[in-house]
Amino acid sequence: MATFDSAARTIPGRLRVAVPSVAERVAQELRRQLAEGTLIPGARLTESTIAEDLGVSRNTVREAFAELASERLVVRHPNRGVFVASLGAEDIHDLYAVRRAIEVSAIRGGGSPDDVAAVRAAVEEGKRAAAAGDDEAGGTANQHFHGAIVALAGSHRLNTIMAQVLAEMRLFFHKAAADALFYQRYLPDNEKICEALEAGQLDRAGDLLLAYLDRSEDNLAEVHGRD
Repeated sequence: MATFDSAARTIPGRLRVAVPSVAERVAQELRRQLAEGTLIPGARLTESTIAEDLGVSRNTVREAFAELASERLVVRHPNRGVFVASLGAEDIHDLYAVRRAIEVSAIRGGGSPDDVAAVRAAVEEGKRAAAAGDDEAGGTANQHFHGAIVALAGSHRLNTIMAQVLAEMRLFFHKAAADALFYQRYLPDNEKICEALEAGQLDRAGDLLLAYLDRSEDNLAEVHGRD
């Protein structure tokens, strides 16, 4: 069970430094659960259950809900409660515009050996999931892959933006993943992008990723346009 302590701490011999508030860290944990596919569109979120699970007050959970609602990750229905959002087809282009802006830019800039290794680790995670026939794990590996690409930039702000993007991505992908091979079809692309990155062919990696995102947007738009 995760618990969250005070929102600031003092480092010996240094100034007191601010860290995210408890409510912000609860919101971070819920974003992670959304991105990992633990929370699905339409699921009801209960303040008391989350407060008990995370060892925080219900008021803190309420604050976290307000933050997530501002990001359109959850919705509050009067007299019914708070639910994981179900995003519409009209949101897809906007999300992919953000992804192109931050993912392609990040990969064209390269990264440290450790950061590049994290991209490779996500590719290998996806291969293991595919070999095991575990498409949910494959989806999580795919999320890790794209998160690792943005992490190449070494920017906390971009990582924060991408955390929200990853959560929105998984909300869209729940419907598309009714196709058991949905995530597996992207593995060869992930491999090629990673190989170009490892070879220092950053423009090629960016071009491959851009083409990947174009196809991915088209696929999602087709799935969500069937309603």
